[in-house]
Amino acid sequence: MVPILNIASYKFTRLSGLPEWRDVLLKKANQLNLKGTILLSFEGININLAGFPENIDPFVEFLLKRENLSDLTFRKSYSDFQPFKHMQVKIKPEIITLKQPDIHPEQETAPHISPQEFKKWLDEARDITILDTRNQYEVEFGTFDHAENLHLEDFSEFPEAISRISRKKPVVMFCTGGIRCEKASSVMLKAGHSQVYQLQGGILNYFAEVGKDHYNGECFVFDQRIALDANLKPTGTQQCLVCQGPVAADSSCVKCEFN
Repeated sequence: MVPILNIASYKFTRLSGLPEWRDVLLKKANQLNLKGTILLSFEGININLAGFPENIDPFVEFLLKRENLSDLTFRKSYSDFQPFKHMQVKIKPEIITLKQPDIHPEQETAPHISPQEFKKWLDEARDITILDTRNQYEVEFGTFDHAENLHLEDFSEFPEAISRISRKKPVVMFCTGGIRCEKASSVMLKAGHSQVYQLQGGILNYFAEVGKDHYNGECFVFDQRIALDANLKPTGTQQCLVCQGPVAADSSCVKCEFN
């Protein structure tokens, strides 16, 4: 069986001609029998697609031909099944919803720290705040040891929630693949935090580059794979339809007892 290649990428950059660009991308993706979601906004693009490798590659080449997308980089993983039901290209006010119109990550965002450097800091037990920027139900699938959980129900709550984060020591923030941290770090810089870093490529890139050291559990993903392990393979964990938290295969939800 030929495995399905899953790719993800994003970029904050000013885009124009969105309706025309949406139609072009949808036509090209359908021609290549790809499935997934592409979000377009005046602030940039967010891509999550899956298909056979021989079909993914020409689509990537097609994207890279656009001048302001020529430096896109892609996270890759494989699965034995197609994790998306449909192919969608949507125009949205934001590619990651924060509801803070004065936040522009393409102009101001925190520096990235590589997975290797972040692991080194964790190995050394540096005095840093490890900040999980994801929603509560995602955190329940897994997170880094000693990470600060903001208990967010929605990412738009982040600007208010960081009021309890100390400004006296460095903050290293992380999310699934990096996109939320671009905006989150910009929020923290505007709020007066001077030592802010974001984990390059998020949890999934950390898994790919250095493995599972200092991480406890799985990583929730926004497709039918539900959760990935440190080898970027689906774990079989399901998601509760009521509380959205993790449910072990063939069992009921411990948190809300939904069966």
